[in-house]
Amino acid sequence: MSPRRTVPPSRHVVVVGAGLAGLAAALHLRGAGCEVTVVEREPFPGGRAGRLDLAGFRLDTGPTVLTMPDLLEAPLAAVGEKIGDRLDLVPLDPAYHARFADGSAIDVHTGTEAMEQEIREQVSARDAVGYRRLRTWLGELYRVQMATFIDANFDSPLDVLSPDLARLAALGGFGRLGPRIGRFLDDERLRRIFSFQALYAGVPPERALAAYAVIAYMDTIAGVFFPRGHDRAPGGVRALPQAYADAAVEAGVELRLGTEVTGLERRGNRVTAVVTDGGSVPADAVVLTPDLPVVHRLLGRTPRRPVPLRWSPSAFVVHLGLDRPQPTLGHHTISFGGAWASTFDEIIHRGRLMSDPSLLVTRPTATDPALAPPGGDYVSVLAPCPHLDAAPDLDWDRIGPRYRDEILGVLAGRGIDLDPASVVAEHRISPADWARAGMAAGTPFATAHTFAQTGPFRPGNLPRGVDNVVLAGCGTTPGVGVPTVVVSGKLAAQRIVGDAA
Repeated sequence: MSPRRTVPPSRHVVVVGAGLAGLAAALHLRGAGCEVTVVEREPFPGGRAGRLDLAGFRLDTGPTVLTMPDLLEAPLAAVGEKIGDRLDLVPLDPAYHARFADGSAIDVHTGTEAMEQEIREQVSARDAVGYRRLRTWLGELYRVQMATFIDANFDSPLDVLSPDLARLAALGGFGRLGPRIGRFLDDERLRRIFSFQALYAGVPPERALAAYAVIAYMDTIAGVFFPRGHDRAPGGVRALPQAYADAAVEAGVELRLGTEVTGLERRGNRVTAVVTDGGSVPADAVVLTPDLPVVHRLLGRTPRRPVPLRWSPSAFVVHLGLDRPQPTLGHHTISFGGAWASTFDEIIHRGRLMSDPSLLVTRPTATDPALAPPGGDYVSVLAPCPHLDAAPDLDWDRIGPRYRDEILGVLAGRGIDLDPASVVAEHRISPADWARAGMAAGTPFATAHTFAQTGPFRPGNLPRGVDNVVLAGCGTTPGVGVPTVVVSGKLAAQRIVGDAA
């Protein structure tokens, strides 16, 4: 049985937000024959996949990891295009450089033979065999989950009752992620490599559902990619939403940038227009992509839940434009601290900064040197941290500069010396900045993927009390991450036009 959709099928749809979810929805809707208007407050598309040009450096202020190009291509395919028509997606090999407190390092390859050989040389033959078994399990986990639990609309928890649910249970998907990974790998370093992704879902690996190993599948097996610039367009993660926006406009979508949405006009249980600072835009249906509190304010109603929403940890990010190259750094480096379980406890439960941080260091110029001026380099450092509700006493506007110095000091002590004297451009983003951008609790990772906020229990994309509004984005189904956010746009479009999307 097909999921419920808005009735009747809508002709003119207004999409609020030109992030990846909104643009994906617009492309699918346009491909199905709808007239579509996208309204975006910023002067450029991208949403959380933001951008900032600073002193000749082209900064990506949102996600830095792109996976699953087949899922990313689907919105373009809806209007008859291929991703290769607009983007030069370069596979990264290795996907990550993992560095550990004991001075050891492991390169994370997505190819089977290359990764098995890396583990055999750097760890043990036993774990190389375990990796083969883990890789098979991750692939099965992804195939079971994709059609039924990720690329699917839910109207009821009963919708998940299918043979795939039994298969997921048989694969151990309802156990705990950390222990499940431990069944395949003895080495603690490898266990971290294949389970740290749970932090993006907002849950410690020891407590996360093993089903969320699907995130590890996406970046350690399916591969990590980066849009490299070419003659027609500059590179960076920003190139993905720009490609969507350009394709949408060429397909006939109206894109209104620099336009703030201030309200919704309603008649009974239907929204008749989206109110902006430039006037009202009539609508037969509306797709809302802002974070949930903003959506609830626009709708004038916050849904009741038996358990309050729980938010994922946030991130403190430092973007550095340097006047000299950093040739020893690869594209993505994960610098693991010695601590592990206590780190998650600090940022999730105790509302404290990590005492022994694990950090993601990204140098996109390793793949696309044009993102920095000649002779320069661009590096960003992401430190997971508590969201604002968990740590209300952290005054980020005051402690941000000091924490930046602390992080760079930690990296220098681990052999990644980003000399402050070489910094010629800098941009910091703290939980306070995420909150000012409208993100609940100051986190860009939205609602955590606890059991009570997963699958059919996650905030749904059909809000109650209004008949022609659909939600998309990381706060609703299927969840956090670039590929899943893009899928959420397709699911929203299907609510409006059915299987034509």
